[in-house]
Amino acid sequence: MKIPVVNSGNEPTEEVDLPKIFETPYRPDIIKRAVLSQQSHKFQPQGRDPMAGKRTTAESWGTGRGMSRVPRLRGSSRAAFGVSIVGGHQAFPPRSEKRIRKEINKKERRLAIKSGIAATAGRDIVAGRGHNIDSVSQLPLVVDDSVQSMSKTGEVRELFVNLGVWADVERADRKKIRAGRGKTRGRKRKVGKGPLIVITDDLGIGSAGRNLPGVDIIKLEDLNAELLAPGAHPGRLVIWTKSAFTSLDEVWGGGEL
Repeated sequence: MKIPVVNSGNEPTEEVDLPKIFETPYRPDIIKRAVLSQQSHKFQPQGRDPMAGKRTTAESWGTGRGMSRVPRLRGSSRAAFGVSIVGGHQAFPPRSEKRIRKEINKKERRLAIKSGIAATAGRDIVAGRGHNIDSVSQLPLVVDDSVQSMSKTGEVRELFVNLGVWADVERADRKKIRAGRGKTRGRKRKVGKGPLIVITDDLGIGSAGRNLPGVDIIKLEDLNAELLAPGAHPGRLVIWTKSAFTSLDEVWGGGEL
């Protein structure tokens, strides 16, 4: 199967063969495992001092005093140590030895990435994820390598307009303000996920497109499951450069399991 390569004006210039990696079976279960594993590696371990709230001589006075039987300090009626008491210990505090990393086999992780790449060519899967692709003429979307040299945000915006994906960038720029305390902690608004540009060499487009909402730019060898399936939902709208598209089988292997 031949896939047309378009320039920045969305005009076909040549055709390339569809890589075999797009024959990989659609495995949303493996993709979800890989995404959760990658997210768990960002967690910061935490724990409590095992003796926190327990460094006290407090003991219960027992019954017959007309008072609750909580532990109390010697020479005072002030309560201490108990779970329901100010300054007392926690009932089930987080432990630093808890295993919070979710591991995944190397072959499963690679299969998840290959399946995520194959899912980007499914129009129903991409549209089902929420991307606005009504104006996109074809999937997968392949552009020539000249876009890697773009150095201005306006040039990248014009590229998106010509390719018909600018509506998806606007969709990612959400105006709703987050509920809760997160709005005071640098997370006032949620930013959606827009197009992903896969390149082989960053000749300026990395800094030119980073300010556009929801847009990610990544080198082919640095692809991962979370970029291809944000939130464990496969079907990211991806724009491939010609060199990255033709190197897919070489870098990530063909469609075999």
